[in-house]
Amino acid sequence: MNQYETVFILTPVLSDVQMKEAVDKFKGLLTAEGAEIINEENWGLKKLAYPIEKKSTGFYQLIEFKAEPTVIEKLEVNYRRDERVIRYLTVKLEKYAAEYAAKRRSVKSTKKED
Repeated sequence: MNQYETVFILTPVLSDVQMKEAVDKFKGLLTAEGAEIINEENWGLKKLAYPIEKKSTGFYQLIEFKAEPTVIEKLEVNYRRDERVIRYLTVKLEKYAAEYAAKRRSVKSTKKED
């Protein structure tokens, strides 16, 4: 199993309930395919670097997971089919990137406790 990180941007016209529903759909897809979700972060509504489909903002979401390489193709097909997703990027984390991601998670968790 490889470690991956996927970031996707949802259209800003969604309500909070619709946004959570979309995120749950992709998390459910990953777990159904046997992926182990390590971390999930909601980065919130952010300004885009350039307009996409006449929209200048979007809801950013990050999911870090371990899965087989075949899962990525199924995940990205679902991103393309879902009209709520305006952009996505999935990256395989190599050894040093995975260590950095773990370090980043631990720093975030200690900041939350303070």
